[in-house]
Amino acid sequence: MHKYVLRRLLLLIPVLLGVSLLVFTIMSLTPGDPAQLILGENAPKEAILKLREEMGLNDPFLVQYFRYVGKAVVGDFGRSYTTGREVFGEIFSRFPNTLILAVIGIIISVCIGIPVGIISATRQYSFLDSFSMILALLGVSMPVFWLGLMLILTFSVKLGLLPSGGFDGLKSLILPSVTLGVGSAAIITRMTRSSMLEVIRQDYIRTARAKGVAEKVVINKHALKNALIPIITVVGLQFGGLLGGAVLTESVYSWPGVGRLMVDAIRQKDTPTVLAAVIFLAATFSVVNLLVDILYAYVDPRIKSQYK
Repeated sequence: MHKYVLRRLLLLIPVLLGVSLLVFTIMSLTPGDPAQLILGENAPKEAILKLREEMGLNDPFLVQYFRYVGKAVVGDFGRSYTTGREVFGEIFSRFPNTLILAVIGIIISVCIGIPVGIISATRQYSFLDSFSMILALLGVSMPVFWLGLMLILTFSVKLGLLPSGGFDGLKSLILPSVTLGVGSAAIITRMTRSSMLEVIRQDYIRTARAKGVAEKVVINKHALKNALIPIITVVGLQFGGLLGGAVLTESVYSWPGVGRLMVDAIRQKDTPTVLAAVIFLAATFSVVNLLVDILYAYVDPRIKSQYK
């Protein structure tokens, strides 16, 4: 197991290098001059040219990239062009807000998705099954930003029950968490249903029922336990996606998280902040996937023998 974890962590290095190269290339091709951004629009041309030379912006692309990688290896990801602060300091100050949102969102999605998926599978082709699958399809199809705006219009503007944005107490968590949780709940519902249907048709489930085992025990102990592997996979992917993909939700609700920081940095061509944020989120997503793989071994002992 330790060798497997170490091997996966080593594989993280080329992933982060590839991500950083891609983002660095995109940011270098976007219009805008970082030197002018720092000095202001009315700065004299001589000052801009001097700052570009000091920042190494006149160097070839590969020279700039490998210089950035060399500094990043020792923990220096640069300073923000707009605030002058160390970029990782800003990211770490905002990451708890993103993490809180993602955790509550995934809890909502799991609490809705798994029970509804089990009910749909055990009552296949019933009204409940059809109704839940229609709702799941709607949940998957709805754009996150549209759902967020509709919730704001309903619960904030018309009813005045919940705040429309910002971070001001527990009430401000409800709407963004629900917005994130609905789409994930729909995906988890569909996966739980399909996985449970596959397991329910197995011979050992028929044998358990033939022995007179209570239906609740058959479903919860025998069927659900063996259907968990694909469900855990989807939950892990959704959680990683919520950590790294809550950009639209944070923007709609003015939530002070990493996603919103990254959007603002892209608008301002703040390359160090964008690069550090993307690398951080990519590493976080990879670690979540690793934890999910490790969890497989505890859910299904047969898989543990493969982790060598």
